[in-house]
Amino acid sequence: MLPGDIAVVTDPQASVLAVGFVLGGIALGTVSGLVPGLHANNFALLLAAFAPAVPGPARYVGMAMLAAGVVHTFLDVVPALALGVPDPAMAATALPGHRLVLQGQGREALRLSALGSGLAVAFAVPLAIPVTAGMEQAYPTIREHLSVLLAVVAALLVLTERTWRARAGGTIALAASGVLGMATLDLPAKGFLPAGDMLAPLFAGLFGAPVLVEALGGEGVPPQAGPEVTTTRGFVAAVALVGTLAGAIVGYLPGISSAIAATAALVVVPSRGPRPFVIATSGVNTANTVFALFALVALGTPRTGVLVAFEDTGAPLVLPMLLCSVAIAAAVGFVLVVTVGDRYLAAVGRVNNTWLCVGVLGLLCLLVTALAGPLGLAVFGVSAVIGLVPARFGSRRATLMGVLLVPLIVG
Repeated sequence: MLPGDIAVVTDPQASVLAVGFVLGGIALGTVSGLVPGLHANNFALLLAAFAPAVPGPARYVGMAMLAAGVVHTFLDVVPALALGVPDPAMAATALPGHRLVLQGQGREALRLSALGSGLAVAFAVPLAIPVTAGMEQAYPTIREHLSVLLAVVAALLVLTERTWRARAGGTIALAASGVLGMATLDLPAKGFLPAGDMLAPLFAGLFGAPVLVEALGGEGVPPQAGPEVTTTRGFVAAVALVGTLAGAIVGYLPGISSAIAATAALVVVPSRGPRPFVIATSGVNTANTVFALFALVALGTPRTGVLVAFEDTGAPLVLPMLLCSVAIAAAVGFVLVVTVGDRYLAAVGRVNNTWLCVGVLGLLCLLVTALAGPLGLAVFGVSAVIGLVPARFGSRRATLMGVLLVPLIVG
């Protein structure tokens, strides 16, 4: 070999094993993403609890966990659209996306979400290095003024409502959910699964249960039109970029969730109906995973539940391997949203709507009890009552994000 030559060494057996672990993670992320009300942090903690029992090198277990987290961010839109029961990260878009389903445009909404998530990965990887450098410089200033920034987001959520009645409802929803968040977020979750926190009952109650209660006795999911995307490519790309940049904020700032970043993105995105909401929120949700990975490498601090669980496995931070895992998971997740999502919508449309709503409400009660115990079930009930407020005033359901915004603003 001549001096300066580069030798590329491959190990087919190791490559096959790595791909096998990634595919296993994709399968787990698919299941978790399709379960109504199960959010990524709970799923990550479950993975962390059982990961030590998985035979195989830690680096492959870590790749599997990251793949599961990425696929979850693609597929959690499906129950949010079909049932109106979102993962917390998709809460801001739950109502606009569900409206598309009720208008027979659910298949288009699924494709818009897949594009938002897929483009977020495509944008996030090349942007990650310059954004990481910029955030390292800007972090102290942003952190110092974070309460003010979040207060502006909360105010704009209310002030941009179209009518005074809607603004009044938004104010009530923001304040009531904020008080609820301050009172309950730090309560101990004593479920029998090792993955509990109060986010599960709060978000299932605020965003899931009210939609199901309002749908009781209704016609259910109507027949869906074709899959054609009516939004222009340039607009889809622009909105996805906004979602990607908002996801970067989540990846680097502690205490800021995808749900809050998605809510902020909705203030920035021009209002052209529900479609931009679906694209932007999906972009935030997925970009967060990529930027958080780079933040972990650069700053040594995990910013998401998936990466906290990843660290617990002792997996090494081999960035090329992990980015390959992300890329494979994103490609498969894109396809799954379209194929599985279409079938999910069709299956929900064939079920008696009343029985479906009662069944999903029962499932949410079981899930909340498993994750947060009897106290979580009580929080779920109170959250469900507050979650009915926006619809009564014609307000955006995103004002219920006060459950996280207000506690962070207050400190």
